[in-house]
Amino acid sequence: MKNKHTHHRKNGIFLDCLRRYKLPAGLFLLNNLMNYAIFRLYGLDMEPFGYTFAVTLFFLILSFLVSFVKEQRKADKRLYSIESILTEWNRLPDGETLAEQDYQQMIRTIGAEHEKLVSSFAAERKKTEDFYTAWVHQIKTPIAVMKLRLGSSDHPDRNALREELFRIEQYTDMVLAYQRLGSQSNDLLIQEYPLDEMIREVIRKYASGFISKKLRLEYDGTDLLILTDKKWFLCILEQLISNALKYTPAGTVSICVREGILSVSDTGIGISPEDLPRIFEKGYTGMNGRLNDKSSGLGLYLCGEAARLLNIPITAKSTPGEGSCFSLQLSDKIVF
Repeated sequence: MKNKHTHHRKNGIFLDCLRRYKLPAGLFLLNNLMNYAIFRLYGLDMEPFGYTFAVTLFFLILSFLVSFVKEQRKADKRLYSIESILTEWNRLPDGETLAEQDYQQMIRTIGAEHEKLVSSFAAERKKTEDFYTAWVHQIKTPIAVMKLRLGSSDHPDRNALREELFRIEQYTDMVLAYQRLGSQSNDLLIQEYPLDEMIREVIRKYASGFISKKLRLEYDGTDLLILTDKKWFLCILEQLISNALKYTPAGTVSICVREGILSVSDTGIGISPEDLPRIFEKGYTGMNGRLNDKSSGLGLYLCGEAARLLNIPITAKSTPGEGSCFSLQLSDKIVF
């Protein structure tokens, strides 16, 4: 495909040069026709005419070839500028005509304005990120205090309040993860981690949810080590288990590691076939999410984006009324 494009550009350059040489070629032909007519009318020897014709034709062709080579070099420079215009807009090849220089000045002006806008946007985004990061860390303090107060309270709604407080904490963590996803650097720290420890860490975090809903948890453990970023991998696991809890009113949530595939399945309400292809889209809640008024449309989006960030393929299967199964392909992450 690239060779075809290169060939097409060369043909275009050649045709452009031909078009520019229409006038010189026309004048050459007209001049030689007039000379030929004069030589014939006066009965002059045609040898000088033939010699002059050959010499002028040679220089015309030579001039065309030189022009073609120069234009090809300029075209190569323009192609480089096109491919890197957002960073190399101020290093365009020198214009040879006033029109070319004017167009280049327009590009430089637009490029400078674009750079200002990008810089301004980055600064504003940084302010927003700093604000939300500070807000999340600050809100965790009253959440921790409320947890302590509820732990020692004998209020009849204590368990319900603790569950709602846990949801608030989840949402604040989701805000922080969402902000980190959009940052210029996702501060990945790829290391070897025991998969079992990370799974059990998430299970402990959601243990109260399993107890309060009286759901059965099935997990047999694993001895696999994987190469990943712990923070983002935990983000994926938390979203999958949180969703399984959220949409399983009764039954079982299963975590299984087999043949390099980590699966989180449930016996919940499931996902409709028309919604399944779009569940990882930002803000998409699906029919079940809208009916149950539980979905923000961000959880699975964050899960999908984190999986993409870690280069972990994620797939989902579901049958409405029977449950869902989300699978992470970890084969190329396993440490042997």
